[in-house]
Amino acid sequence: MTQTLAGSALALAGLVPRLLGWRPGEFWNSTPAELAAILAEAGSSEPSPLSRGELDTLMEQDRHG
Repeated sequence: MTQTLAGSALALAGLVPRLLGWRPGEFWNSTPAELAAILAEAGSSEPSPLSRGELDTLMEQDRHG
């Protein structure tokens, strides 16, 4: 059986809210690349390293916290 793009999108639209907590608009406004990256990250057992921006934010919070 061959699944269509529309069928796949509808199946993902049902799963993504449960897996990622996204609202429908967040799902439908995301690109396939964004969704694939997030799902790959969610399935990874290793934490991703902090980006420079995330590190700067944490340092700023610590300075004022």
